Amino acid sequence: MESCFPAKIDHQFDHLVKKHPCFNGEAHFKYGRIHLPISPACNIQCKFCRRSFNKWEKRPGVAGSLLTPEKALAVVTRALELCPEITVVGIAGPGDTLATPHALDTFDLIHEKYPHLMKCLSTNGLMLEEKAERIMKVGVKTVTVTVNAVHADILQQICSHIVYNGRYMTGKEAALWLLPAQLVGIQKISRLGAVVKINTVLIPGINEGHIGEIARMTAAVGASLINIIPLIPQHEMKNFRAPNCHELNKAREAAEKYLPVFRHCQHCRADACGIPGKGGDLGDLLYEHRADTFSHG
Repeated sequence: MESCFPAKIDHQFDHLVKKHPCFNGEAHFKYGRIHLPISPACNIQCKFCRRSFNKWEKRPGVAGSLLTPEKALAVVTRALELCPEITVVGIAGPGDTLATPHALDTFDLIHEKYPHLMKCLSTNGLMLEEKAERIMKVGVKTVTVTVNAVHADILQQICSHIVYNGRYMTGKEAALWLLPAQLVGIQKISRLGAVVKINTVLIPGINEGHIGEIARMTAAVGASLINIIPLIPQHEMKNFRAPNCHELNKAREAAEKYLPVFRHCQHCRADACGIPGKGGDLGDLLYEHRADTFSHG
């Protein structure tokens, strides 16, 4: 199987992505990752997003419980016993990793004990610029930023509101604030040495003709890879339909003019664990009481 990176990107970031199953097509079937459910809150509301705690839904924004940073460190130790192939510790929710301090505090503990493991963070990008130095300081080298539009008129159809430093914004005002924050944040974190992947949710009727522009503009500020995720119709978009295979392939082709496209996304939970390309999830073994919840307060 060929790598999903062109030669020049593969050479530049090979040491970071060759064992990252969410950034590299070959690694997806050979190496493991653990997602730690740490972040309790989000500072934006996407119309398709519904965070939840349960044991059965397989999608982003869902976990069986929230962990404290100290408990997360113990979970990583247990996960390495269950799956020695784990090379990546990621935090992708259930809320946004930069909306509260819990994710970066957790990475700090994990990096001290397991400096050899890759640390990966997913974010909506609203706080990325101002948190960039701290992200790098706690050992994070791969960052995923969800960018669903780069034009405010489109983004306001996807994002209901944002909250930035206590200021609540809706509609176009929110979009006009979020967009530059994402692009400037991507530029800063990539210049500091992180590899940036873009996640884009493909929403028929809203952004299906906009994917190439998202790839073009994020590539221009330093992104190295893009992942096109089919919409899961739910929440305020429960009456929308998911894209079909033709629409998904067309979107990937549009993006591929500007960025390599990762094609193996599994719609992972915020507490997923294991080798994604082999299927299965070790979460039920890893979390003895997966449905219990902890409040960070």
